[in-house]
Amino acid sequence: MRQHDKLFIGGEWVNPAGTGTLDVISPHTEEVVGRVPDGTAEDMDRAVAAAREAFDHGPWPRMTFAERAEVIARLAAIYNERQSEMAQLITEEMGSPITFSNLAQAPQPLGMLQFYAELGRTFEQEEQRQGVFGPITVRREPVGVVAAVVPWNVPQFVTMTKVAPALLAGCTIVLKPAPETPLDAYLLAEWAAEAGVPAGVFNVVVAGREVGEHLVSHPGVDKVAFTGSTAAGRRIAAICGEQLKRVSLELGGKSAAIVLDDADLASSMGFLAMASLMNNGQACVAQTRILASRNRYDEVVDAVAGMVKAQAVGDPADPATGIGPLVAKRQQERVEGYIKIGMDEGAKVVVGGLDRPYDKGWYVAPTVFAGVSNDMRIAREEIFGPVLAVIPFEDEADAIRIANDSDYGLAGTVWTADPEHGMDVARQVRTGTYGVNCFMLETNAPFGGYKASGVGRELGPEGLSAYLEYKTISRLG
Repeated sequence: MRQHDKLFIGGEWVNPAGTGTLDVISPHTEEVVGRVPDGTAEDMDRAVAAAREAFDHGPWPRMTFAERAEVIARLAAIYNERQSEMAQLITEEMGSPITFSNLAQAPQPLGMLQFYAELGRTFEQEEQRQGVFGPITVRREPVGVVAAVVPWNVPQFVTMTKVAPALLAGCTIVLKPAPETPLDAYLLAEWAAEAGVPAGVFNVVVAGREVGEHLVSHPGVDKVAFTGSTAAGRRIAAICGEQLKRVSLELGGKSAAIVLDDADLASSMGFLAMASLMNNGQACVAQTRILASRNRYDEVVDAVAGMVKAQAVGDPADPATGIGPLVAKRQQERVEGYIKIGMDEGAKVVVGGLDRPYDKGWYVAPTVFAGVSNDMRIAREEIFGPVLAVIPFEDEADAIRIANDSDYGLAGTVWTADPEHGMDVARQVRTGTYGVNCFMLETNAPFGGYKASGVGRELGPEGLSAYLEYKTISRLG
């Protein structure tokens, strides 16, 4: 078992203020695999004070972008050498299939570090412009102390969407990992210290919701970067709005995959399996609404059902596993509750249902619903599990209407034999990230959502801008 009895604050491993602990439980075995301190408000105060001191008086914000980029590059090199260790750790603590952990849970955070290290080597802190009366200097300065609050589903991916650009900008950071998945954050703290990130620049305190809100509302924090549920995002936005504090929010989704009549179903299902079921369905970008025309509806339902049936359900450490357990018992019960809701709403279970695949572990049966209308709860609410709803449309305009008929706007896809026409569809769907015959999150392109899916953008140069303040200096003579 991985036992940690300290917190990472001010560049040191320090004793917590309290005596409470948090158990990390394997979703596969239901056994304790780790234990960490349960952070208190006093611990958060200490972490913010360390970050504040490092920002107000330390070297990090006063270094050039290129100098900070070299430190980030050293961290990336350590990450690159040990990314398999990170992937295995995430699989152990939250049940992500090891194939997905090796494909995304560790490599994508590494890619972000590499991207921002490269960007920082040429990024200019000041830009010269000509004003009416004389020269103008536009200066980019770090926003300050950042509270990074992250969820459990893709813990390193979400952490790095915040930490990598914040580091490059010259910010200092207090990271609050989810209680379910703290172990990867401890490993990252070790690597950051080894890479030479100065004391107080990166701090880690694991805590629950109440202490997390204490961090968000702390007067020493200049910006909050949050990924999680829309409900929690609204609460955080309200706190930050009251304090006029900078905030970025990456929230939920209910993304639609539009299958046009000319799509090759065999090849489409191969890619759609990842787009809709990645990480056991615990992904905000998952394409969980499958939109099919009435002309091919039964054919698409059969294809989706076959795709889901082909996924091996079992031990996430087994490379043959396509779908593993959900992160916690409460998540298992939540997803099963939605399966029952779908049945009660009159949707037809084509695959899966309420029979659990295993007696032990927090597994649910991957489920496909047919006969779904877009006003059903299973089509409107984020389930966060391997549950897909196949919804019929009359024509392409109706498909776009249904895709846009959602409180969310995070991701989406279209599947077609004509990629250029797919681009036309993509331009009409109001969502932040879209794929034509694929779905990818690129490190050099912005990621974020429309509507209730969030505020602001992460990744790419746009992700760096979220951690910068812009100062205009006019000069006469």
